[in-house]
Amino acid sequence: MTKRLPPLNALHAFVVTARHLNLTRAAEELCVTQGAVSRQIATLEGFLGFPLFQRHARGLNLTERGSDLLPEVEGAFDQLLRATQRATLENGTLTLKAPTCAMRWLVPQLLHLEQLHPELEVALTTTTGHGIDFKSEPFDAAVVFVADGQPPAGGIRLFDERIAPVLAPSLSERLGPLTDAHTLPNQTFLHPTRDRRDWLLWLSATGRDSVEMRKHQHFDTMDLAISAAIQGFGIAMADVLLVAEDVRMGRLVMPYDEPVATGAAYYLLHRPASSKQGLLETLTGWFTDAVPAR
Repeated sequence: MTKRLPPLNALHAFVVTARHLNLTRAAEELCVTQGAVSRQIATLEGFLGFPLFQRHARGLNLTERGSDLLPEVEGAFDQLLRATQRATLENGTLTLKAPTCAMRWLVPQLLHLEQLHPELEVALTTTTGHGIDFKSEPFDAAVVFVADGQPPAGGIRLFDERIAPVLAPSLSERLGPLTDAHTLPNQTFLHPTRDRRDWLLWLSATGRDSVEMRKHQHFDTMDLAISAAIQGFGIAMADVLLVAEDVRMGRLVMPYDEPVATGAAYYLLHRPASSKQGLLETLTGWFTDAVPAR
């Protein structure tokens, strides 16, 4: 009989949730919604056939069986990490994890890096998450998104998040000039988050608090919202650096030249102790010195 493996994403969500005993903080570390974490835990509980947490008003507690399972799962992740580290010990490949929303900016940077350093190969893994746990994830480095802008220990700042509305040229031509009182409120607002905070921040910071948002479409990542805008589905709130090439190539237009800083930023982190120290120094050196000012 074929044995079924437990869902690894759900196991990771279990480990992170067990560390915090709080769904909100677990969701922040995993850079997904609280509902997504709950669904991952429910999936794992369904697979195992028993509850892992007891819910109460002030947070969570591990059940007895959840407490018994946790050290074994953490040990399995550690073993997986050691195995992947051994497998890549002698080659020139660095494993890099990055959120999908950063790809528009990151991929050209990596292409330039590898052209200058052909001895270095970067194996890129994309994720909808924005964080990294080097203890349980087999990556040498990671690009992370920090919502409060506080520099993580050892992090190299890549760029600060600055947002502005963008839309497809075809939609812009059809609408004509966007006037706050009439045209803008009647459009579909594309949100990169479920809480609409980016649009609300931009409207408030630019003195447009009175604009009524009537029609909405929500996405799990900024990259998906940007893609929807390129296809003409509405007006997205996007990081101006991430869409700079799309604007330059005419795939998007920016009707308001009023970018607003959110206080968030992207950082590069790397494994603190690694057998690939020389390769990591090449990677971090590039992002420290060679990447143009943002």
